[in-house]
Amino acid sequence: MLMKLWQGVVTHIFIQPTDKPAGGDKVRVVPIVFEIRSIEEETMLGSIWGCFYASVLRYWLKWFIRQVTGKCELQRVCAGCKPGAPRTTRAEYSLENSKSPVLRSAVDLEEEHLDQCLDLIVKEKRVVTQKDPTFKMHLKVCLLQITGYRHLFGSVEELRKDTFDSDDVKHEEMLLKLWDLLMPETKLESRVTKQWGDIGFQGDDPKTDFRGMGMLGLTNLVFFSEHYTEEARQVLSHANHPKLGYSYAIVGINLTEMAYSLLKTGALKPHFYNTVSGRPDLRHFHLLYCYLAYQFDRFWVDEEPASIMEFNHYREKFHENIKIQLLDPAVALVLK
Repeated sequence: MLMKLWQGVVTHIFIQPTDKPAGGDKVRVVPIVFEIRSIEEETMLGSIWGCFYASVLRYWLKWFIRQVTGKCELQRVCAGCKPGAPRTTRAEYSLENSKSPVLRSAVDLEEEHLDQCLDLIVKEKRVVTQKDPTFKMHLKVCLLQITGYRHLFGSVEELRKDTFDSDDVKHEEMLLKLWDLLMPETKLESRVTKQWGDIGFQGDDPKTDFRGMGMLGLTNLVFFSEHYTEEARQVLSHANHPKLGYSYAIVGINLTEMAYSLLKTGALKPHFYNTVSGRPDLRHFHLLYCYLAYQFDRFWVDEEPASIMEFNHYREKFHENIKIQLLDPAVALVLK
């Protein structure tokens, strides 16, 4: 504790030079600290307050508001918040922090149990549906989005763990399809060839480049090339620029990892809650990748890096820009 106090004092002391006396230079140390509070202490106070609010104050605040309005928190959220991220995020928080096991379990259930769960919530919260006829409909959409996001991560993780296998005909067909979509006028001389470098793979056999993201990386590359063919070829042309070029496929796999990490941390919830009115699926994740691939290319060209050696720096800068966008409750990362 003394060490933290000392550190706080040192960081808040000004050292000012005095007039030069005959004896030489001297300095005058002027302490200006009246209150010392370390970052750790502020964080601890915030944690204590958060714990107190969640465990005690929030319960009584909800109870008081219900007595005044005659509506439970979920009813107020569904009626008072805009559809999409503003409503679903608030509903998710309410469900996760509820003292009721019925409500807490609602955030992780299968779609076939959804209607039954809604009935249990109505009963648990004593909601009179005749007085609030839209409540179940609005809450159902929220639950579809909340549970869908969790199931989406499971699907993405499964595809990521699916290793590219040269002996799998479907895997090989998908890889060759990527070449045909991006290079329709150039025939691939053989399965293992230096030509793969023309679309941004590192070696003669692309299979080694998929080790990190598995089939998720290849599926994203093919989806972008198939559904946004003109844009994908434009990005490839920029990637092959003699000065501003980069490895198209390798960067694409890297952006797949970015999308995956954002999904895993929950950062993509506002985006999916705003753009998908029901349960998001793999197609919606692939569409997000298309947005990232196209926008990163624009970002790279606008920034004009000195060389590809600066890729990590600009990759992180782009990553931070995306995370800032995702803080907007109205965010929608859609490639139009």
